[in-house]
Amino acid sequence: MSPLAWIAIAALAVWGWLLLGQGFFWRTDQRLPAPAGAPARWPGVVVVVPARDEAEVLPLSLPSLLAQDYPGRAEVILVDDGSSDGTGRLAAELGACHGGLPLTVVSPGEPEPGWTGKLWALRHGMALARARGPEFLLLTDADIAHEPDSLRLLVEAATGHRLDLVSQMARLRVASGWERLVVPAFVYFFCQLYPFRWINRRRPLATAAAGGCVLLRAETAERAGVPTAIRQAVIDDVSLARAVRRAGGRVWLGLAERVDSIRPYPRLADLWRMVSRSAYAQLRHNPLLLAGTVAGLALVYLAPPGTLVAGLLSGDAAAAWAGGLAWAVMAGTYLPMLRYYRQPPWLAPLLPFTALLYLLMTVDSAVQHYRGRGAAWKGRTYARPEAAPDR
Repeated sequence: MSPLAWIAIAALAVWGWLLLGQGFFWRTDQRLPAPAGAPARWPGVVVVVPARDEAEVLPLSLPSLLAQDYPGRAEVILVDDGSSDGTGRLAAELGACHGGLPLTVVSPGEPEPGWTGKLWALRHGMALARARGPEFLLLTDADIAHEPDSLRLLVEAATGHRLDLVSQMARLRVASGWERLVVPAFVYFFCQLYPFRWINRRRPLATAAAGGCVLLRAETAERAGVPTAIRQAVIDDVSLARAVRRAGGRVWLGLAERVDSIRPYPRLADLWRMVSRSAYAQLRHNPLLLAGTVAGLALVYLAPPGTLVAGLLSGDAAAAWAGGLAWAVMAGTYLPMLRYYRQPPWLAPLLPFTALLYLLMTVDSAVQHYRGRGAAWKGRTYARPEAAPDR
């Protein structure tokens, strides 16, 4: 057989393994565990919302938190992380206008050396929350909207199944053409990297969380030393889940049905920044891991359509057959995620093009790191964090 055919067969073999051996990552049925019944006593919950320059989305997200129909004691703390657009003032106005759960708006000032901005805000918010003595903390981003029963269902899942961390990957906004092309693939790739079934096993094979919606048992957070233990983390949600797991806590992660991200990413540049700011950090800033990732993406996603076309043009039947079958398996595994995002199935064969975009975003993330720009987000850059002081 020709070298082209061997490449196509290798890609097909990898897709056969991904289909059956990677925790059935392509399935989208990992949803919030069904409640075992309402708890005899509803535990106290404090919702902590770190917010930096979120005036655009806050009018839609914050009222959804204040309107939670939670039967127990609950309140919301919004931490204004040095916003320049009046986020804190707007939050206070929304709280006075909408009522509902009690709202406290605070600002901790600029982060100390060794802290990322979001974790510095969480540190301040969680410290205030602990003074209230809650049993659970709901850590949620300022661009996340919750249905009125969201908090109640999260607590029922945590108490009924003895979970220390319950996280839902919010359904991201899919409206523009670029969002339709890139956003479902973003979640698909995340599930491939961190198969939810592996995470949710009693003896887990992987650990991760989705930072937009995390219900965390307060006692476990204290035992895990968070957020101080992860104060430099750029990918804070995965780091949080690993800290909880190291402390003996049980983690659950799934797709959301009642939690939505309302942040728009209308242009490719917006999505590019979202991915590239943390892609190289995901690879631990390791050039060898970067090279392996680029080679892996090329083999798994680019080789199938490439060998199909090349095989048809050159008359190499083996390459065309293997490449076409690998492409078909790839597209088939993408269909459940497209259905979850209510997108048409004809987008599935375009996954190789989207994967090429992600490959370029990852390379760009490394380039920005070595230029000293690192993980830039909302006016802050975390290029090479210095060691944080012990305190």
